[in-house]
Amino acid sequence: MTVPGVRKRVVQTHSPPGAALLYHIPTPLKARDARSVAINVRHEQCIFRILSLRPYNWCGEFMSNKLIERQVIYDGVKCRLELHHLEDEETHRRFKREVVAHPGAVVILGLLPDDQVLLIRNFRYAVGQTLVELPAGTLEKGEDPMNCAGRELLEETGYLATRLERLNVFYTSPGILGERMYAYAAHDLQKEKSALEEGEEIELMPVKWADAMEMLTDGTIKDGKTIATLLWYDRFRRNKTTE
Repeated sequence: MTVPGVRKRVVQTHSPPGAALLYHIPTPLKARDARSVAINVRHEQCIFRILSLRPYNWCGEFMSNKLIERQVIYDGVKCRLELHHLEDEETHRRFKREVVAHPGAVVILGLLPDDQVLLIRNFRYAVGQTLVELPAGTLEKGEDPMNCAGRELLEETGYLATRLERLNVFYTSPGILGERMYAYAAHDLQKEKSALEEGEEIELMPVKWADAMEMLTDGTIKDGKTIATLLWYDRFRRNKTTE
């Protein structure tokens, strides 16, 4: 069934015949105050509930709460701590949410000859440990993610990427942090000179792909963005490029 003026975004779910399946259909962004509309459609012994969603958040997605006030508690170089005062539009109950605003970041999967991947050992002050990771870095204001990926790879490892391939985009910790992570694969690397930032302690650690997978299995790699990017590439890209 087509509903005029809306774009379908289907949420796949597995349910037995006769079960209620939820389809999210966002209305155009300009119709932010549109009310929810529920339509039941029968199709192949299943009932589909189609919703036209009403308020949107700053990412253009459904939000049932109204932002009353945004307090900036701390405004730093790489993040901003905010306290949001919200009101439920149906119950009018007020509550607070702590939000860490972040400009976004990149993670780079550097591919080397002989089936090697470029990992690094990076001391992370926040956890007090040296972690095995993929190179990564924070977007500068107005910076294109692909440009950031090339810059961070060169600064942290001294490798210049001849070609960058965008892999995926994901949120690292959406319960509290707004950081959006852009994952790239870096191909045909050329060794140049690194330019580490003050305080960075990074050691290059190129390993065979099979060894990187083993490090995921035995828990040597604990960094979330590295785990996600390695597994995503292994599942959706690597076999296709080697066939």
